[in-house]
Amino acid sequence: MLLATHFRIFISSTNTCMRTVFFFLFTLILFLGYACEDNGKYRGEWAINPNGDSELALLMRDMYDDAMDMKIKLEQGRKPKVYSFYDEMYTAQATEPDKVAREDYTIFSKAYQMSLEAIQRARIGEMHAAYKGMVQSCMNCHNAMCPGPIDKIEYLVLD
Repeated sequence: MLLATHFRIFISSTNTCMRTVFFFLFTLILFLGYACEDNGKYRGEWAINPNGDSELALLMRDMYDDAMDMKIKLEQGRKPKVYSFYDEMYTAQATEPDKVAREDYTIFSKAYQMSLEAIQRARIGEMHAAYKGMVQSCMNCHNAMCPGPIDKIEYLVLD
């Protein structure tokens, strides 16, 4: 209530130019607040496919970003962090639902999750091998199921 009283006094005591500037700034702050709001379920929600991207495609972009972060940390001699085990792989809507309904998709997904567990458990000297196993699990799945992202996955390979 006190704030509203001060606001009314401010508005009534200022000239029209000042009120216009105040209104513009207030509107700009509201707009920026709305524009910066995170409405997406997945971090990498940037469309590549002109027909729209599936939940699984967006999730796999998040997986790629996390893997690239792991690679950078390993190259710096630091222990990478496993951010998620991506249980959503089993329920996210796929671009081609018939492919993820196959048993081999489930097997590849479990292998990927096991590779993340290996990274999480690994000691410093075992990190590179565990990470390479995770990248290989991505390659194995995409060689068998969806070869499109293989070129991008190759960027995850440690030198």
